[in-house]
Amino acid sequence: MRLKDKVALITGASSGIGAGVAARFAAEGAYVALNFRPGSAPDREAAERAVAGFTTRAVAVEGDVSDRAQVEAMVDRVVRELGRLDVCVCNAGIEVRRDFLDTTDEEWHRVLGVNLFGAFAVSQAAARVMVRQGGGGRLLFMSSVHEDIPFPGYTSYCASKGAVRMLMRNLAMELAPHRITVNNIAPGAIATPINRAVLEDPVAYANAVSEIPLGRFGTPEDVAAVATFLASDEAGYVTGSTYYVDGGLTQQVTLY
Repeated sequence: MRLKDKVALITGASSGIGAGVAARFAAEGAYVALNFRPGSAPDREAAERAVAGFTTRAVAVEGDVSDRAQVEAMVDRVVRELGRLDVCVCNAGIEVRRDFLDTTDEEWHRVLGVNLFGAFAVSQAAARVMVRQGGGGRLLFMSSVHEDIPFPGYTSYCASKGAVRMLMRNLAMELAPHRITVNNIAPGAIATPINRAVLEDPVAYANAVSEIPLGRFGTPEDVAAVATFLASDEAGYVTGSTYYVDGGLTQQVTLY
């Protein structure tokens, strides 16, 4: 077991990539805290159902990552209930489909609040715990291929993900003296609820897959495999890097 007895917090873990990462971490022996957004009964139920099915210690923790007080309370609860914090995966994210000329301030701040401020606040709270513990740690960010590839209609999302990559790179330098490694995963097209419309439309799916050299959508398990490596002791000399889990999509785009 590559993560035996490590304590990991995964934000946005009630479904999709976050749920996949949490399940893999638990299977690898980690104690896991699954964050879910407040006010969503389905998210709460999914997180609690996942926790009940794990064979390792686990807890479902409510918290809006765009709210500093809720972030601090969430991290405090993880440490209180699971004893420490070794790995933090900043996965929570949202997107809003809106043409740039029509994007409102509220939409912009909502997306940046979750995707960028949330990544900042959660990683900062987690890193402070890791520094106090004195044993190093792992911070993982979940960005997107759209940190590199423009996506018309999703300007706020793309801007937030590009900023997350630079946040990761800076933290890798600042936290290295504390033996905290910081890395980034950039998923491409992944079969998750956020992509349900494309997955259920044969024409749209065929068009999307035609742009992916490996000819398929990825799965949360594909992303979780990379996250597991980066969270493990095997990745102790890896920091400041972005890992693309995209079936070659970014390479295909750069050909033109």
